[in-house]
Amino acid sequence: RKPKSDDEVITFDELTRFPMSFYKTIGEDLYSDRDPNVIRRYLLRFYLVLGFLNFNAYVVGEIAYFIVHIMSTTTLLEATAVAPCIGFSFMADFKQFGLTVNRKRLVRLLDDLKEIFPLDVEAQRKYNVSFYRTHMNRVMTLFTILCMTYTSSFSFYPAIKSTIKYYLMGSEIFERNYGFHILFPYDAETDLTVYWFSYWGLAHCAYVAGVSYVCVDLLLIATITQLTMHFNFIANDLEAYEGGDHTDEENIKYLLNLSEEVNNIFSFLILWNFIAASLVICFAGFQITASNVEDIVLYFIFFSASLVQVFVVCYYGDEMISSSSRIGHSAFNQNWLPCSTKYKRILQFIIARSQKPASIRPPTFPPISFNTFMKVISMSYQFFALLRTTY
Repeated sequence: RKPKSDDEVITFDELTRFPMSFYKTIGEDLYSDRDPNVIRRYLLRFYLVLGFLNFNAYVVGEIAYFIVHIMSTTTLLEATAVAPCIGFSFMADFKQFGLTVNRKRLVRLLDDLKEIFPLDVEAQRKYNVSFYRTHMNRVMTLFTILCMTYTSSFSFYPAIKSTIKYYLMGSEIFERNYGFHILFPYDAETDLTVYWFSYWGLAHCAYVAGVSYVCVDLLLIATITQLTMHFNFIANDLEAYEGGDHTDEENIKYLLNLSEEVNNIFSFLILWNFIAASLVICFAGFQITASNVEDIVLYFIFFSASLVQVFVVCYYGDEMISSSSRIGHSAFNQNWLPCSTKYKRILQFIIARSQKPASIRPPTFPPISFNTFMKVISMSYQFFALLRTTY
């Protein structure tokens, strides 16, 4: 699609369309309760439940494979190869569970953001909506491509490799391998029909995991982007004001309440995400240092996707802190000398409140920022060093 010009109105739905549409590809529709088509609503719900049942059945197979191979030092490398995939699967499961539990709260939050979204061209220019939309779409696109490249490369590489060797290089047998290490309760390789049925079931499982893993973060990006846009607009408005009894106190309070709701919805999800990501980065890094060339390429993609995912979350957490903190500086920098005593007291409250900026605060973690990213990397390296001493 061609980008809109500055004279065209951008709707709120355009800023959330990508994560909403992407989520529907696995059957998840946040606004399903508002869908007048009952049949479509239940078909999507059935497709979602069936997909996650299939997904978790394969996760059980991964866990069984890990348990069998972790018992022996001779197969430790094989066990650690499946460990990051299990961690990724747990993150996808937990994110979907958290979204399901907080569905109504998230929908209310999106409705509240839609109510305060600027609707006309002139207002959108003041809010700089076009810039925020463009920046957000670039981040979402790059982040999604990288994360889905991981699941796609693991899913399809064995089939592509076997096809090339058999049809183009004259191999006598078609190698029946899988992209993920699974302990099947049946013979999944001898019969070709069973193999392809299991293979495509595993590929769909990986797609469900990838979409549920990515889309929760995309929704977080969309909400924080709009909160940041409003915080920066108010900061600019305060700083440019030339005096008189004017205040954005009520708007600031409302935005801070919305920011707290974002924290309530996403904070516990991010806590588990960071803990699991530390282990995933550790095990993926271990595979890079101890595997063959083919596996190094695959796990490097996995390693990069995990790093980028943590960085993106920390980046937007830092943006929320910075934009809300800026309000206090802008209130002080405006021309408040000729204003009334009452107005100056309101400014004092705004400045004092800005000392505790809006943030996402996972339990046991500091507010999400670039410092948190460094903490996650540090945790990953500690796990990695411990693992290297045992192998």
